Amino acid sequence: MTKYINTMKDLEAQTYGVRGPAGNSLLKSAGVVGGFGTPHDSATNPFSAASGLGDLYNVLYGQKVWSMLNQEINPLAIIAKRPYTTSGWRVLKERAEGGSGFQFSTGTGATGSATPRADSIGGVPENASLGTGNNIPPIAPQYAKLYTSPKTVAHLFEFSELGMELAKIDDGVGDLRQLIREDMGKQHAEAQSKMLVMPLESYDDGTSTNIERNYTSLNKVVSSSAEIAAMYNANLLTTGANNGDNSAVVTDVSSIYGTTLRAPTISSNVATAATSFLDAEVDFGSGYAAGDARPLSLTLLNDLIRKVRQNGGSPKVMMTGYDTIQAIGDLLQSQERFMDRKEVVPSHNGLRGLKGRETGFRVATYFDIPLIPAKDMPATGNGSSKLSDILMLDTDHVWMSVMKPTQYFEDGISNGNPFGVGTLGNQGMYRTIGETGCSFFKGQGKLTNITSA
Repeated sequence: MTKYINTMKDLEAQTYGVRGPAGNSLLKSAGVVGGFGTPHDSATNPFSAASGLGDLYNVLYGQKVWSMLNQEINPLAIIAKRPYTTSGWRVLKERAEGGSGFQFSTGTGATGSATPRADSIGGVPENASLGTGNNIPPIAPQYAKLYTSPKTVAHLFEFSELGMELAKIDDGVGDLRQLIREDMGKQHAEAQSKMLVMPLESYDDGTSTNIERNYTSLNKVVSSSAEIAAMYNANLLTTGANNGDNSAVVTDVSSIYGTTLRAPTISSNVATAATSFLDAEVDFGSGYAAGDARPLSLTLLNDLIRKVRQNGGSPKVMMTGYDTIQAIGDLLQSQERFMDRKEVVPSHNGLRGLKGRETGFRVATYFDIPLIPAKDMPATGNGSSKLSDILMLDTDHVWMSVMKPTQYFEDGISNGNPFGVGTLGNQGMYRTIGETGCSFFKGQGKLTNITSA
């Protein structure tokens, strides 16, 4: 009888000569990768079969280990990396006159004020006198200093000597250290990406008292005093006092780069925003209370783009979840015109986004701004069908300062030093030192509190 290979099961049966499922896995106990199957000191043979044929064949699995996880690292890849050369930076927070808004303000004030008179912004008479109280008084812009400290991110793992040796024989995976190094490298990068999209509410979580050891989240960088006040008023910041702080809005939420200017004023249990040069352009609607969530619309998206550009920002990328990208595509589908077909794959910093049409169906760019998916992007608000937030980033002014790039360290019995790790095995570790930075908050935008319908 002729047999054909039509499915993967047929191929496996042809290759291994067995049918039916059997179990096998890399053991994990307290973070240690051991051997295969049942440990050698177990009472049973892991390859025994009820029919007594266990000594005649073993179930083989091949050397490839397939991942069943989505471990994309788009948030980490999307922002520029710069050497960590300074612990802080100076910023211009207000003009010498005309205020700190995107427009040059005029009013009834004196020369050099935030709202000078329209005839007091530089026009002077012939042979004007200089100095205080004269035709040309001195004026000066206002500056501020921000500082940051590098954060250390590390992941340690170990594997036993026996596990390394067993992996080399029979149908083992070969070099166990190489396999674990690769998978732990992905874990190290994915954890850093998760830090960069951590929800703002997590900074008020009483169980996460050491969250400031992580990289500062982009959701915290792209925030504002008004957003924090609205979240407090809607009880989104009441998950528990953090880091021993029992204030109404904990410092971990409002502080950033050494200043607490974002902290809202609390009076009679109601928060009021305090205007600050640290405020990004955040569109959360009228508030975060139940019923305040808005259906996503192109008008909301267009308004945010306009406001960011008015502030002087130049959006380079929009990062959001797959659900929001689908919703944008659905909005554009109704405007699809079948006159031309142009497929695009957006990229930013070498990172490729979703392939799609320029408009309609699966959207790839919007107003020539690449849409990059982030699987861990949070959905903020009180809506019943919340969509992931949208971060609109000017990556010329948001970056990752890297003091020590990712390095891999390993020691143990294979290196002739079991005493260094204290076990009959090896220990490996990935370590990165850095921190996020931002030099222009008003050039960053966030659209949040949105729903799909």
